[in-house]
Amino acid sequence: MNFKTAVLIAVTAVYLYGLLLDVIRMRSASNPIPANVADVYDGETYRKWRAYHAEKSRFAVLTSTVSFLIDLALLAFDVYAAFAGLFPKTDFMQMFAVVLLSTLTSLAMIPFSWHETMDIEEKYGFNKSTSRTFAADQVKSMLIGLILMTVIGALLMWVHRALGDWLIVVFAALMTVLILAISFLYPVLSRVFNKFRPLEDGELKDRLTALLEKNGYRVRDIKVMDASRRTTKSNAYFTGFGKMKTIVLYDTLVEAMTPDEICAVFAHEMGHGLHRDTLKNQILSGVQMLILAVLAWLTLRTPEVFRAFGFPDVNYGFALIIVMSAEFALIAPLFGLAINARSRKAEFRADECAAAEGYGAELISALKKLAKQNYAELAPSPLLVKLEYSHPPLSRRIEAIEKAMKD
Repeated sequence: MNFKTAVLIAVTAVYLYGLLLDVIRMRSASNPIPANVADVYDGETYRKWRAYHAEKSRFAVLTSTVSFLIDLALLAFDVYAAFAGLFPKTDFMQMFAVVLLSTLTSLAMIPFSWHETMDIEEKYGFNKSTSRTFAADQVKSMLIGLILMTVIGALLMWVHRALGDWLIVVFAALMTVLILAISFLYPVLSRVFNKFRPLEDGELKDRLTALLEKNGYRVRDIKVMDASRRTTKSNAYFTGFGKMKTIVLYDTLVEAMTPDEICAVFAHEMGHGLHRDTLKNQILSGVQMLILAVLAWLTLRTPEVFRAFGFPDVNYGFALIIVMSAEFALIAPLFGLAINARSRKAEFRADECAAAEGYGAELISALKKLAKQNYAELAPSPLLVKLEYSHPPLSRRIEAIEKAMKD
């Protein structure tokens, strides 16, 4: 088997699948808007949304194409092996060389990120990032990515050399523990990029606290994140485990919504906690780690794969590249179908929780405000929803909330 050809075909297939999604997304812009969300955009705002959607979609195609061509060139011309040849011949340094080059290639994409953030988002009134904030974010992201990939590569190397075929079980377990640790510490780690302040004492905090106590649910804190440093868009999310459980509200959300609407969004996020959605997501992540471990095991048992790309022997960093960019990337859409379907179901259930607390109408109002603030697509292709959406379309959510209110 020509392993290089097989990998290049796989990488190309992954790119073409992403391109197909982009095309479907662009064509969705002409879909008729459902009646129950027709009031989200007025005529002028809707024209602006279509222009924004078209520009973002075209730019996404350009960005993904450039990224694909860079990845294809690195693989086709054995650049990873050539770069690793400049480093000491120890397993760790050879692994680190590949991880470092993979991280450095992201430098080529910074101009695209700059244009998207500082030009497109700025043009439509969303961007609040300064040049300094943008640069700091890029540096932090690269450093965090380099550290994580180095740690994962080192774990793969250590487990494989020490335990051989037990790699599947042990590496999957270690990766699951690593993900759980990151999730547990996310309230702390997220401070690398944002500042958080406790929600101020007052009527709103009292109402939110009473809502938690009524349902016998406890969180470590209710935080407000300074999202306005970077964007005008709004969101809220639930994070952490155990004593670190935290509900985070964007400051843009707190400023744009009424207390009743904030309570509705909060009740939705509380619903995720009550239904243990974060824990269920981690279980699915464990399954994903097991699949990755199997793929890594199969790859490391085939030294010919590495030789096909110019390496004299197994390279643990390159194994990660092959697994993530070719092998797992090929099956990820199938895995994503199940994960996204479960996630959409969880969103409906969390909406029902808000409706049960008497905030159904307020949640609908809040969701419409969020859709308008975030320039959400109101009539996405049903196929695109199944393949890619972790949240149901707004019109479907409103239908379900109204039904729950009647019931």
